[in-house]
Amino acid sequence: MSTRTPEPDRVALLQGTLDLLILRTLIFGPQHGQGIARTIEQQAEDALLVDHGSLYPALQRLEARGWIGAEWGTSDNNRKARFYTLTKAGRKQLTAQTQQWRRLAAAIGRVLGPEEA
Repeated sequence: MSTRTPEPDRVALLQGTLDLLILRTLIFGPQHGQGIARTIEQQAEDALLVDHGSLYPALQRLEARGWIGAEWGTSDNNRKARFYTLTKAGRKQLTAQTQQWRRLAAAIGRVLGPEEA
């Protein structure tokens, strides 16, 4: 998880995308906050930056909506941490949001047209 200034080749997350990425990350099993951020950044080949100032409010929001659950546990480095899991409602939301983002990306791609050589 990072608080550092985004590098020129890193992209700040658009509003609403972090929720989707968190839900997607949790499909693979329980994770603590730093693990979620690290997984997103690794999956994006370090092109995305997950700032803890955005991550933890998003986790609280998703938990309040019932899309994720949380329990206290011990991390790999023996620290107390909250571990988040995807709920049944979260899986349903993940499917809906994924479809919306794919439609949006396709529509934007059509407007932008083919890349110039």
